[in-house]
Order: sequence, then C-alpha cells, then structure tokens
Amino acid sequence: MRINKFEDLKIWQLAIKITKAIYDLTAKKDFSKDFALRDQIRRAIISVSSNIVEGFEKNNNNEFIRFLKIAKGSIGEARNQLYIALAVGYITQDEFKKLNNELVDLANQVGKFISYLQKHKSTRNK
Repeated sequence: MRINKFEDLKIWQLAIKITKAIYDLTAKKDFSKDFALRDQIRRAIISVSSNIVEGFEKNNNNEFIRFLKIAKGSIGEARNQLYIALAVGYITQDEFKKLNNELVDLANQVGKFISYLQKHKSTRNK
C-alpha cells in the first residue's frame, strides 16, 4: 500500500493523539506553573509528529529514516520528562502509566517502520 500523504501514517496519527494528551496533562495545576518542564515536554512531543512529517515530505527513504530516528529520540525524551513529572508529583501513577505505555507503543511502531523502510529503500524515492 502506497501512502501519498503524511496524514495517512498511523504513527503520525498516534503522535498527534499523544500530543493532545500531553497538552491536556501539562495544562493542569502545578504542572502548568513549571514553565521549564511544561515547555520541554511539549517541545519534545511536538518534535515527534513534526519530524515524521518532515521526513515524509523529503520524498527520500534515507532522509525519512533519518527523521524517524530523530522522532524516536524525541519520544524517549518525552518519556523521561514524564518520569520527572511523576517524581515531582505533577501527575499520578495512572496518568504516567497510560501515557508512558502509549509512548512506548509509538516508539515500537516507529522502530518497526524504520526497519521496514531500511529493507525497502529503493521503493520509496518518488
């Protein structure tokens, strides 16, 4: 199946869903007042979908893979910041567990997509 626009990518759709959840979480009480952590986790999660799109729009598998790896790194960064938010009491264990699991799932999907693209490099150079 050929994907012609980034909006069709499941990893992009999931990244947007998680971005909304993180924005909702960081808008709450104490978390919203910690400008440094709030802004950092928002930047990290925004970077995920942005890098997926930027890589896709390059129309070159090597570039797409490179940007997907950056996106995967940003997922790890957002997970780390969730751990910090949990440690300082900005989020509950349940909030942490739900978002962390979604981020782990997204990282796994991005990793599998990278592997797929590496095996099929010659097929996606529009």
